Amino acid sequence: MIKDKNDIFSLNDLIASGYPFAIYRSPGEKLLNIITQNDATIFTTKDIEELNGKEGFVIAPFQSSNNNPICLIRSDRNWTISLDDLCCASDRRPSEPEGELCSDDYKKRFEIFIKALKDNRFKKLVLSRNEEEKNNMAIDKEKSFLSACQRYVNSYVYFAYTPLTGAWMGSSPEVLLSNVSGKWMTVALAGTQSLSKGELPQQWDNKNKIEQDVVSTYIRQLLHDEGITLEETKPYSVKAGNLSHLRTDFYFSLPNSEQLGGLLKHLHPTPAVCGLPKQNAYQFILNNEGYDRKYYSGFIGRLNLDDITEIYVNLRCMHFNNSCFTLYAGGGLLASSTLEDEWVETEKKMQTMKNILINK
Repeated sequence: MIKDKNDIFSLNDLIASGYPFAIYRSPGEKLLNIITQNDATIFTTKDIEELNGKEGFVIAPFQSSNNNPICLIRSDRNWTISLDDLCCASDRRPSEPEGELCSDDYKKRFEIFIKALKDNRFKKLVLSRNEEEKNNMAIDKEKSFLSACQRYVNSYVYFAYTPLTGAWMGSSPEVLLSNVSGKWMTVALAGTQSLSKGELPQQWDNKNKIEQDVVSTYIRQLLHDEGITLEETKPYSVKAGNLSHLRTDFYFSLPNSEQLGGLLKHLHPTPAVCGLPKQNAYQFILNNEGYDRKYYSGFIGRLNLDDITEIYVNLRCMHFNNSCFTLYAGGGLLASSTLEDEWVETEKKMQTMKNILINK
């Protein structure tokens, strides 16, 4: 275990301790934040609203259950380390997806989802999938995490572990809820397009614009229904690894920050990872997606620590489990979506995480 802030950073030592911990780097920052517990007992719940008044590092699943509860890591100790003081992994050229053929299972699920959209049962649905790799033990987790910090400067990068969730690592561009100097914000993030020679796209097609507008409209209405007055930006392009997305920022004030659990319960899951109408889309996914998302497309981050909340949707992520690791990715579907385009999008999103992996 690391004894105090003057010790050398070692992710492998933290993992070996068996105690819950979280390490994260906020977008654009050069500091690693480290939170650890002094024992293995953590707060768990299946009801997001029970996070009201709590503080710590939260790891929440897409669907709460006995197997996948909401977990809150206490901040028994927390400190920061400058990334400039660490030997980061050397930059690697991003590789392109290998272009594997669409799986039969994904094709079957896609057809079920598209039929529901064409029958006008939903405005939008999100179909995701996972991919298991069998060389977990060959991966240098610390170097891979530092590689993510170096490569994905504009994303939230984290590594978190509890005995209940196992070890998760990810990089997310999507804020679910945060505050900066008392000013709260959430975002609508949707639409996906590859970068062109590393640059943001200048044009977006109607499918991506509609997808982003659906998410923005939902969040705008939800916050208005909560009696919250908003300021918002126009949609703009942002980088996320080798991809870009359309984003709208919503800013607001909260009269009572002790009720964050209630607000998170309303916000999660956003249409960006679920669909609309939200509750019906959520149940449709649980019934038809064909696998357990676990903590993918849930949310992770700092809750009420030092009066700061910084919570992100758990998008580009992987789960380390025994000798395997599992990658996750999904995409928003409209009635106009095509099988080939959506499969390629999930391949590119998984590649975001594959690009940071470094072998021992």
